Amino acid sequence: MKMRLRNAFLILFVCILGSCSKEPLENTNIIEAKNAYEVENELLNIVNSHRISLGYNALSFSAIAYDYANKHNDYMVATGNLSHDGFNSRASSISNEVNAEYVAENIAKDYSTAVEAFENWLGSTDHKKTMEGNFTHTAVSVKEDTSGNLYFTQLFYR
Repeated sequence: MKMRLRNAFLILFVCILGSCSKEPLENTNIIEAKNAYEVENELLNIVNSHRISLGYNALSFSAIAYDYANKHNDYMVATGNLSHDGFNSRASSISNEVNAEYVAENIAKDYSTAVEAFENWLGSTDHKKTMEGNFTHTAVSVKEDTSGNLYFTQLFYR
């Protein structure tokens, strides 16, 4: 019964956060974009410092979440759009791979620094709630398109 309830909550959460876009992921020509590793590390440190300043736990890095965040950024770079497309699949895959009970993500585009992305997430009720949420693991991917625009995906889970 507990497992069913957990799965029902996960499905409900995934449905609520699922994308409204109708573009199928499989029809997108995706090329791996260049990571902005310094920006990724800085944003992860900023989010963890913020959490610690509020008395919350620092989030542990997840290589699995990083892989999914990178793939999603490659998709957004390929389409040129900011979206949560495919979130249901990402959340379900992460949940299955690490037995996560709750998965969330923050995305951003067109900020030139980690500080700008963080400050804008902090200024958004939903993004702030996610950054300050009851999570144990995270990963931040920041990718650059050919014009130098940055795309951000941060995945969280517990």
